[in-house]
Amino acid sequence: VQLQASGGGLVQAGGSLRLSCRAPRTIFSVFSPLNMAWYRQGPGKQRELVARITSGGNTYYVDSVKGRFTISRDNSRKTVYLQMNNLKPEDTGDYYCNAERSGINSWGQGTLVTVSS
Repeated sequence: VQLQASGGGLVQAGGSLRLSCRAPRTIFSVFSPLNMAWYRQGPGKQRELVARITSGGNTYYVDSVKGRFTISRDNSRKTVYLQMNNLKPEDTGDYYCNAERSGINSWGQGTLVTVSS
């Protein structure tokens, strides 16, 4: 499984980051039919779904990030993005990329996002 997440870092509250997840090779033969998602796990917290984009482009966001985060995908680059604006300290955590098709999931390594107050 090869999902390559990047773009994390340290940012002050109110700042922005853009995460990328590239899937050059996965257990799936093609990228475009995949449902892609970003999850995060904050310190001492369970992993939670942050945003999801289906193969058809429909999106879902957890309430806490609505209006601040935008998920998008570029099938030609086999990449999914998470644009994060107006970041808050509670957005701190490891962010994980997920690919899903027919109930089969594939995960990448996390990229750490730290938001200072």
